[in-house]
Amino acid sequence: MSKEKTIDINGVATSAQPLTDWAEIDRLEKEAVKVPKRKKHRSMRINRIIGNSVGQTVLTVLGIIWIIPLIYLVIQSFRGEPGAWSPTFFPQEWTLDNYKRLFNETQFFRWYGNTLLVSVISCTIVTVFALSVSYAFSRIKFKARKPMMNVMLILGMFPGFMSMSAVYFLLKILLPDNYQSLLSLIIVYSAGAALNYYIAKGFFDTVPKSLDEAARIDGASRARIFWKIILPLSKPIIIYTILISFIAPWCDYIFVSFIMSGVPDTGMYTVSLGMYKWLEREMIQQYFTTFCAAAVIVATPITLLFMWLQKYYIQGVTGGAVKG
Repeated sequence: MSKEKTIDINGVATSAQPLTDWAEIDRLEKEAVKVPKRKKHRSMRINRIIGNSVGQTVLTVLGIIWIIPLIYLVIQSFRGEPGAWSPTFFPQEWTLDNYKRLFNETQFFRWYGNTLLVSVISCTIVTVFALSVSYAFSRIKFKARKPMMNVMLILGMFPGFMSMSAVYFLLKILLPDNYQSLLSLIIVYSAGAALNYYIAKGFFDTVPKSLDEAARIDGASRARIFWKIILPLSKPIIIYTILISFIAPWCDYIFVSFIMSGVPDTGMYTVSLGMYKWLEREMIQQYFTTFCAAAVIVATPITLLFMWLQKYYIQGVTGGAVKG
């Protein structure tokens, strides 16, 4: 470290203070800054831990609240005491008679078959139409493309039950002798298939267009490209569309109750309509525990299916949630 010489007021040379050592200053500054940074990082870590803990606690409490009715439903399906009310949460007598009665003394099995038939056929039609329309909007450019997409998007925002009266009278015109039938339900659930294009269209937008161009150069048609190239690469969005289009008729009650109102043959009911009849004032005391058993059987397949395909469902939603 070099030194300077200074002269005091008497003209005598004195020892000078050392010149500034910038490297030493930088080192000291860095050491001084380290402490606040550590404190800042520690504070951020604590805040993150607290935030995660609060969030997980809230979600756990909400999850418990939401699952209690489901647990109660399952428990009541094994209750031996008759009636719609029980003084205890757990049954005083456990039995399987409710499930035996469900298949031996009611038309539940036939209702279940009707619902499965309508759901499978509607699901197939909706999936094919929705994916085809989505691919066309994603790849084909034409003048009316944007207006059609906007109109269909706006129409899809309105709940379907707003058109129930119009749908009912249209069915009476199209099927005058058979408008209260399973065929009518299939038509109702399949008619608006194209309105569900936006999620699948967003997913197809993420598939490289170079695949289509290369196939077109090799002489492939649009239909061949769609069925042989694009669909095999679109497993998540296919599964998402299948699940959505299957759950809608499987769980629907509003349209079924409106179209099938007054049908004398109860064997034409779906599970939602037939089970709802058990909750009417005249029948609830007799059929409540049977209703709980039926609800468990109806909910179990779709729940297991959803859990099995959950990964593809999430991929389909996230893959389609892009700006097109």
